[in-house]
Amino acid sequence: AAGPDTQVVVGGVRFTVVGVLNPVALATDLDNGVLVGWPVAEKRLGFDGHPTTLYTRAEEAGLEAVREVLAGTANPEAPNEVDVSRPSDALAAKQATSQAFAGLLLGVGAVALLVGGVGVANTMVISVLERRAEIGLRRSLGATRGQVRTQFLAESLLLSLLGGAGGVLLGTAVTTGYALYSGWPPVVPAWATVGGLAATLAIGAVAGLYPAVRASRLSPTEALSTP
Repeated sequence: AAGPDTQVVVGGVRFTVVGVLNPVALATDLDNGVLVGWPVAEKRLGFDGHPTTLYTRAEEAGLEAVREVLAGTANPEAPNEVDVSRPSDALAAKQATSQAFAGLLLGVGAVALLVGGVGVANTMVISVLERRAEIGLRRSLGATRGQVRTQFLAESLLLSLLGGAGGVLLGTAVTTGYALYSGWPPVVPAWATVGGLAATLAIGAVAGLYPAVRASRLSPTEALSTP
């Protein structure tokens, strides 16, 4: 492998290597190439000023948009003569893997939210059954159905909020630990934290609605007469 100060022959012309680029995983043919300046290429290698191949690097999010305008940008007079190749196999595989992994995580998260909602609903239904005497006493002292319903719905939201906060803290700790272990900068998007808490509150509201309505419909005499 050539290193700095090594001389190489390109097109019959001897050049001195001034530096070696890091390997390019997405364009491995560049690892065997030699980069020279534009004026030197025209003067010493017979370059006519019209490149045959252009390599462009773009953010993955804007990859498709760049491909649409690349031909017209490279050759505005005859964009149809420009052949724009697809992304490298490595990049395409990475994108497919990322999409599959994101879908898997989304599915696991949806199942976790569903299980959590069922758990909250089950807990609140049992709470209503065990606190029938309390509900009857409150109703007999003048509490309205709306107040009883609000109480149990607030308990359901509080239970969901505590669970969501615990999940966010645990997820943040695991993400930070794995990132530091892998040598990556730990990043936890704010929208993920807020979205997670909002989702748990929404699930808690839906899960606690039926127990709250059921508790508010108990009549004082029925609740107090229950052994």
